[in-house]
Amino acid sequence: MDHDKTKIAIISHSLGEGGAERFAGELSFMLNDLQYEVHHIIVNDNVDYPFSGQLYNLGQLCQGDSGLLKKIKKGKLLHQYLKNKNINIIIDNRTRNSLIRELLTVLIYGNRKIYYIIHSYHLENYLPKSVFFAKLLCKNAQKLICVSKAIEEKVFQTYGFKNTVTIYNPVKKLPITEMTSGDVPENYILFYGRLEEQVKNFTLLLQAFSESKIDEKGFQLVILGNGPSKKTIQETIEKLQLVDSVTLIPFQKDPFAYVRKARFTILTSYYEGFPMSIIESLSLGTPVISVDCNSGPKEIIVNEKNGLLVPNHDPVLLGKAMSRFVEDSDLYEYCKKNATQSVSHLSFSEISAQWQSVLEE
Repeated sequence: MDHDKTKIAIISHSLGEGGAERFAGELSFMLNDLQYEVHHIIVNDNVDYPFSGQLYNLGQLCQGDSGLLKKIKKGKLLHQYLKNKNINIIIDNRTRNSLIRELLTVLIYGNRKIYYIIHSYHLENYLPKSVFFAKLLCKNAQKLICVSKAIEEKVFQTYGFKNTVTIYNPVKKLPITEMTSGDVPENYILFYGRLEEQVKNFTLLLQAFSESKIDEKGFQLVILGNGPSKKTIQETIEKLQLVDSVTLIPFQKDPFAYVRKARFTILTSYYEGFPMSIIESLSLGTPVISVDCNSGPKEIIVNEKNGLLVPNHDPVLLGKAMSRFVEDSDLYEYCKKNATQSVSHLSFSEISAQWQSVLEE
């Protein structure tokens, strides 16, 4: 393949706040290193994460519009940009949960090579329930790229697609930075990510933290991020009488100073894809406690080697896991020692080679 003539558009909802959006930025650096010409097309005007290549911000261009007119204008602008820039390949990184919109999007994409990424085990965010319409939308797709083996297996079982492949999210060497908030306790455990109860299950997190009693041993819970469930989280904190033990910190473009200093990070989701927070935490040498949700954690965490994997929806067992990582120093130090090496197979060079192989098939 002649890279000089290969132009790739990564299409995302935005480049801000979420793990899938952070992945889009990282993918652009990998593709740029492979000598592709990279174009970012974002639907909404939100840019927090670094990226490589040209940016085409549909949200910014349609700021004065609203409703159906805004959607039509974005569609026209997308069509014109793909045509004017002679885009060869489209990597669609968005959630795709509106059938009518996606049918129109397929027309806009035309006969370009299309790669759809599926970031979540909750397939309805990416594919229609109807097998007929799913096959209609994906009939011209080169590949459906799944971020975990569990997702790839579910896609096959649900739809019978055979043009699937699993490529894990990469983890880059993360910068050493200083914290920007002065309101961080001395000893703490950390959740970081989007504040969305229906996905992340903060009720379970807070109940388990209350059960653990590790606040009595000097450890607090820090929740770092923004999202629609902030008020609900605050109400649960008050209900469980954890006001003095839980600190909320707004979204940070660079949360890694907080991750490095944490005793461990924690994930309590109903479902995931391939959680960036887990692999980033481990890469920084910080062990992880995660529920065994679909999908991702059990493909990363080896129980009692680089973290603890706990059955989902059980605040008592999760609370006991938190206590173990505070009280059992030998277990904690062993997991901490193994953390960084356990994600070495997710390096930029390894994942970049897998992307190159798929794009050049």
